[in-house]
Amino acid sequence: MGDRHSWTAAPATAQRARSVLAAAWSCAVTAEGGREEFIGVHTVAEDGRVLLHLPDDSTLAAAAICAPRGEPSAVLEFADVAPVPVRHRIRARLWMAGWFAPEEGHLAFHTTRAVLREPGGAVVVDLDEFAIAEPDPLALAEAQLLTHLADAHPDAVERLTRLVEPDSLHGAVRVQPLAVDRHGLTLRIERARGHGDVRLPFHRPADDVGQLTERMHVLLTQASSASCPRALQRQRTEGDG
Repeated sequence: MGDRHSWTAAPATAQRARSVLAAAWSCAVTAEGGREEFIGVHTVAEDGRVLLHLPDDSTLAAAAICAPRGEPSAVLEFADVAPVPVRHRIRARLWMAGWFAPEEGHLAFHTTRAVLREPGGAVVVDLDEFAIAEPDPLALAEAQLLTHLADAHPDAVERLTRLVEPDSLHGAVRVQPLAVDRHGLTLRIERARGHGDVRLPFHRPADDVGQLTERMHVLLTQASSASCPRALQRQRTEGDG
């Protein structure tokens, strides 16, 4: 079982950052005038530039129009929120520093530095790689896929725990799907105190939802042939008593 899941491929940092940007529905902008929260006003160009479509009376829009080129400097923040309710739902944060410029009825953000913070730490994103990277092909469908898995197929989630090392399940009180990308599925294992994440890699990347269905079927088939983890068995026995 361990050999089957030794491959740990994951999206590159630039692609992960582009995926966070593509799926985000809100952003926070910190500039000289303070901090503003915006919902549903940004789009993303092919090269990763963030375009803000603000009302004409926006303070930020007025400041950008009146400022010299390269100003006002600003920081954009995007949060990657797990679609399934779990502890600590913020999976990552993307910060982009740079400046705004008016452009055909919107503000175009010119990035000078980007930082992606995930549980493992913060990483500076290479801007050249960021410009040519594409979001994970499952990024926009991920929320619906994970909520469907958690709500409609909890038995499948439980079966997938058979692919998790027993030590990782010790003390588990709940397991939920946390994330999915073309390379694999991540489970959040919650304990009475604390939590941990376990990644189940696919045997090959999935480029669309159809391929993801096949990859999940393979994982479930492998799980069906695996023995139930002892730690989970103990948990059930104690709970039944």
